[in-house]
This record gives sequence, C-alpha cells and structure tokens, in this order.
Amino acid sequence: MRNPLRPTNLRRICTSILLVLPMISGYELILDDRQSVLDITQRIAYKMMEFYPGNKTGGIPGLFGDPYYWWEAGAAFGALIDYWYYTGDAGYNAVTTEAMLHQVGPQENFMPPNQSKSLGNDDQGFWALSAMSAAEKNFPDPPADQPQWLALAQGVFNSQALRWDNLTCGGGLRWQIYTFNAGYGYKNTISNGCFFQLAARLARYTGNATYAEWAEKTYEWTASIGLLSKDYKLFDGSDSTLNCSELNHIQWTYNAGIFLAGAAYMYNFTGGAEPWKTRVEGIMNATSVFFINNTMAEVGCESNDMCNVDQRSFKAYMGRFMALTVKMAPFTASYILPKLRTSAVAAAYHCSYGSDENTCGMIWTQDGWDNKYGVGEQLCALEVIQNTLVQAVGEPVTQNNGGTSKGDPAAGTGGDTQPTQTYPDAKSKKDKIGAGFATAAILLLLMAGGYFMIV
Repeated sequence: MRNPLRPTNLRRICTSILLVLPMISGYELILDDRQSVLDITQRIAYKMMEFYPGNKTGGIPGLFGDPYYWWEAGAAFGALIDYWYYTGDAGYNAVTTEAMLHQVGPQENFMPPNQSKSLGNDDQGFWALSAMSAAEKNFPDPPADQPQWLALAQGVFNSQALRWDNLTCGGGLRWQIYTFNAGYGYKNTISNGCFFQLAARLARYTGNATYAEWAEKTYEWTASIGLLSKDYKLFDGSDSTLNCSELNHIQWTYNAGIFLAGAAYMYNFTGGAEPWKTRVEGIMNATSVFFINNTMAEVGCESNDMCNVDQRSFKAYMGRFMALTVKMAPFTASYILPKLRTSAVAAAYHCSYGSDENTCGMIWTQDGWDNKYGVGEQLCALEVIQNTLVQAVGEPVTQNNGGTSKGDPAAGTGGDTQPTQTYPDAKSKKDKIGAGFATAAILLLLMAGGYFMIV
C-alpha cells in the first residue's frame, strides 16, 4: 500500500490547498453598494487587459493574439465600452478607440485583410455590435477624419445583406465569408443572430424600417429551418450542403442571448407590438436551461470540461444581452435581474484566484477553482457583474434622441474581394454584376427609408 503522506502526495495536497485557499477570500460583491460593484469590475477589467499586447511595443492594436481569435477581441472592446458606460471610468477609452479603428479594414466594415483566413460573418458581426454599442451609448466619437461608429455598423450590415444566400436552405447567412475557409457550407445561428440583432438595433437607432424588415426576415428564416424551435430554443447551426435538413442541436448561451436582445429591440422599435412580445417572452423563458439555481452555466461544455477558448467567453454575451433586454423590454426585469444578480455574485466569488488574487475561473456553479483562466473568464465575469448596474443608466440613445454618431447608409458596399492571389474560387464576373444590382437595390431601400424618416 502506498504511503498517503509520502513527499509526492504531500506536495499534491499542498497544491490543492493553495488552489482552494483563494476561494475562502473570494470577492464579496454587494449588489446594492455601487462602490462594491465598481471596485470589483475595475479589478477584473485590469486583469483582462493584462492579456492584451496591442498597446505594448510590437503589439498590434485590436488583437489579443494566440490563442484568442479576432472576434473575441472585438467582443472584449465592446465590454470596455460597457465598462465606461456603467462606471464612468474612461481609463480604457483611448485604447478601445485605437483598437476599433485599427481593425476596420479598407472598406471600413471590419474586414481587415490579415484576418481573411478565418473571417466569419459572426466575427465581423461582433465587431459591428461593439461599434453599435458605441453609437448607442454615446461613447466618444472618433476624430472627424476617421470612420464613425454608426457608419461602421452600417457598413457591416450592408456587406452582410449582400451575402444573404437564397440558393441553399431558403436564405440565411453562411458562417464563413470566403469560399476557401472551412465552415463555408455551415449556416450557423450566431452569424444570423448577429445580423438579426444588428438590423434591429439599426432600425431603432435610425428609424429606418428597411433595417426592421431585414431583422424580421432573418428571425423568420431562423425559425423556418428549425434553428429557432417552436419552444424558442436556439440550436447551433445546419449544413447548407444538405439544404439544412439536419440540425446541430447543441445550445449555447450566446445564441440565446443574441436573439433575446434582438427580439427586445424589435419589441421596442414596434412599440411593444405582437408578435415581438411573445417572442421575447418565449426566448427569455427558454434561457432557463442555462441557469442552475439562478447561476449562469455554459451547459454545452462545462459539465464535461470541454469548453474551448471561444466557448469560455460565451456567458459574457448572455450577460450583456440580458441587460439590453431589460432596457428594451422592461417587463422582462422581474425574470432577468434575479438571474443576472445571482450570477454576478457567483462570478465575483470565483475571481480571486492566482498569485495576484485577481484571476477569474470559468465555472461559477462549483466550489473552488476549475484551473481555467484567460480573456474569456475575465470577460464573462466583467460583463455579468457590470451589467447589474443596468437600471442605474438611461436607455441607449437614438439618432433623434441624443445620439451624436454619424452614419453612412452606403458604407461597406464595395463587395467582398476574395484574396485570389493566394486562394482560388474568386467570384465570377457574372457574380459581381449580380452583386452590383443587389447593392443598388439595398442602397435605394435604405436611402428611401432615410428620406421618409427625415421628412
């Protein structure tokens, strides 16, 4: 029989104790004490930015670098826009603006050429939603000679509307933008969810009904192929090569969150009209699968310890979008806020690990550290905690109600340029002519909508 207290085992025991000890002094978030919330969010944001090399010598603004994909950086800077909005701390504003503007790409629609090997509609969409948040929250506008927040969001919308694919599955956006990327045949919920929510938010901000029509179209398409089920569950995606006849039924927090907030924006835009109230309620109630005793969990991967780098950030977006839902559809507060507040307390309690006692873990429903750490873990805790302040701030602004960001209805309409010097499958001349007609049609609708809105 092995000696249970031999030196090797003693070291293991001591290591285990050290891992658990920080839990004893975990952050105690006092939700009704604003200063408590501010202090903890400040520490968590600081730790998240320790992972950011973009403002250091040799770093590239807007990139966190391996192992983090480009889209998560866009989401992280969206969280820092939220951070400024909720706390009033402008300490990260300059680095956020620098990062966002550095990644806009030559067509000013968040398509930088150096991301082409992995550029998806969802990746582009998350940067667009961060720009949309900047416009809605009156985040300081960029210099006049730089792209503006609203115009950047419009540029992404325009470029994605041109990619709407009626040839397979009756519509929808593909996951990947370029044909040479793995996943081009997959139509996933998050790409369509980003487009849906972006359209809904642009409709509310500008008053242009064309955006609302696209939001309705995207929602109905998602439901028509079953990615949004009759009981309002959101599934991951489907294979266009099978004409979307089979579904990947895994559920993620960010899919539910992005459609929940998008529906809430449409509820707000339509003055509470049906069917949007029913849709908001349905999606909201279906999010119960992601809560264990009111604490948020990424049920698709946490229980088997299989969450990848991307998935370790998903709860951040559920927290962000739940708070937006409360703003756009106040009747949801009685359901959402208890879950958001309980999750925030749990997240804070799991954020005092590591040698700095400021490292967040991923799983909030268990005792002790799960030994996970990184941008995603900090991001999840930051968004869930700071969004408990949602009732202390006003509604997101609009173009006619306090908004200062300048728009451009024609932004981003140059079309997708395949980098054919390296990769095959460039669009044919016929494809480009067809895209040109589509561009003209979309612009006419948007500009007409803008005209009627102005007069």
